[in-house]
Amino acid sequence: MKIILHGGFFSESDQSNEVKTAKQNSLKNIAQKAFEYLQTHSAFDTVAYAVSLLEDDELYNAGIGSQIQSDGVIRMSAAIMDGETQKLSGVINIQEVKNPVFVAKELMKEDDRVLGGDGAKNYAGEHGFENFSTEIPQRRKEYEAKLNNGGKGTVGCVAIDKNGKLAVATSTGGKGFEIPGRISDSATVAGNYANSFCAVSCTGVGEDIVSNATAAKIVTRVTDGMSLENAFTKTFEELKTIDGFAGAIAIDKNGKIYHQDSHPTMVFASFDGENFEVFN
Repeated sequence: MKIILHGGFFSESDQSNEVKTAKQNSLKNIAQKAFEYLQTHSAFDTVAYAVSLLEDDELYNAGIGSQIQSDGVIRMSAAIMDGETQKLSGVINIQEVKNPVFVAKELMKEDDRVLGGDGAKNYAGEHGFENFSTEIPQRRKEYEAKLNNGGKGTVGCVAIDKNGKLAVATSTGGKGFEIPGRISDSATVAGNYANSFCAVSCTGVGEDIVSNATAAKIVTRVTDGMSLENAFTKTFEELKTIDGFAGAIAIDKNGKIYHQDSHPTMVFASFDGENFEVFN
């Protein structure tokens, strides 16, 4: 049983040592809580739980603390994928819910598993998700000052459980000041993908991740017999050809954990029950 999670890039809006330390401590704490949860739950349930904890922490651009779009509205996206069934479910540009990842998880039981906009919001309301404003004062201040953080904020989690099953979940509050209706990578197989061989969650500039099909490429290459490290190396080399900005975390079927970013510094933490690895 192992877990790795990410919280976007350190180079978002606040690069102080205080924020860096807060993110290191937060990610380590959430990784430990998620690993403890994994002891009695599946990888699928655990990644949703871990991402919900990240959504509840205003240090990250997902859930609480999500970025505000150009029209003054927060719209969030999230997805979850079960490596065993290879089913993905997600929400795109959903508004006024506390934990988009739980709405994405709820959709897994439906035939129509990816919903956007009003449809996603209506579905959430019909299934007991209460209205909740995820705006925090810092995001409103940034919006009013028209400060653009570059759109590098997403959170995600990959886990392998005691039965060797893999799962991934990813959630984002957008890049900030985008055109309403813009689609991120987080609810697509470019940013969030898993099968029985490997699971990957991405963060960075969504358009770059989609153009490179980053998560799906890595998983496909591992499935075809490439090592996890080589799959990352080849995929990130291809990302360079479009000057892409991305980071990714992964676990393969053998429990190997791997991560890489194209620019410094993706914030992440992993835990295997004995050893932590936390970004520096």
